[in-house]
Amino acid sequence: MLDASLLRPTPRSARTARSIALALIATCLFTACGDKSEQATESTHHYQGRGLIRGLPPDHKTIDIEHEDIPGFMPSMTMPFEVREPKEFAGLEVGDAISFQLNVTQRDSWIGQIRKIDPATLHLPTAAPTAAVAESRSSRLREGDQMPAFQLVDQAGKPLNLESYRGHPFVLTFIFTRCPLPNFCPRMSANFAELQKAIKATPNELAGSRLLSITFDPQFDTPEVLERYAEREGADPAIWEFATGKPAEVDKLTKAFSILVQPEGGSITHSLATALVDRQGKIAKIWRGNRWTPAEVIAELSQHEK
Repeated sequence: MLDASLLRPTPRSARTARSIALALIATCLFTACGDKSEQATESTHHYQGRGLIRGLPPDHKTIDIEHEDIPGFMPSMTMPFEVREPKEFAGLEVGDAISFQLNVTQRDSWIGQIRKIDPATLHLPTAAPTAAVAESRSSRLREGDQMPAFQLVDQAGKPLNLESYRGHPFVLTFIFTRCPLPNFCPRMSANFAELQKAIKATPNELAGSRLLSITFDPQFDTPEVLERYAEREGADPAIWEFATGKPAEVDKLTKAFSILVQPEGGSITHSLATALVDRQGKIAKIWRGNRWTPAEVIAELSQHEK
């Protein structure tokens, strides 16, 4: 039986919440259905790797490994790898030399079959000296801080700065187009694609929201490269823009968000940060790492579109 309360006039705030909830449900259902069909055909590629353990985060979900070149996949670098089986951590310590199997699908990656090996058999490149990071933790941007001004160019080669978004809440993240692991930059872009769907699905409530992906590989990611990448990701430039710029300008932003960016062996070791900037240019929310979901961001965005 139809609930009579559903026939009563609804306040705008309730209508907004309901519209956003329906958009999220629709997006989740679409994604879930897509996941099932993709999982049926998605293949897992396996690569053998070796390296030194440089860090064991307390959450026991990842291992920081300085690894050799992984033939056919990625050059030597230091980065965190997801570990799905807790038993794989047994007996491991920082400094151990290990072998492992890297498993990669279209959307995810993780390691397993971890074994200790003789460190003398490793062939790691000699690290080039790097400048010490002068910024202290107190200088990193925090929620409530003003978004720093920036001068970038978009995928069409047009100037892009903070004033371009004045009056619009926007979500920004950092990527580079050659990132090989699907649960790093490609996951950020997949999440932004879901955010774009949700924004389009609720035109009255989220129409003013914008998305910005900034490359931290400006020497390779030219506007032309970003334009091709944007097309591949299905980005609508009216909502989702990609930006590059002078290396010093990009470096200023990555340092402001305390993002590690270390070129290594033709690729880049990096951390991740995503932020919501409100209509007045203040940072409303910062998500660090790759574990945030589109639903979390939409919930925050909805508070800043009112």
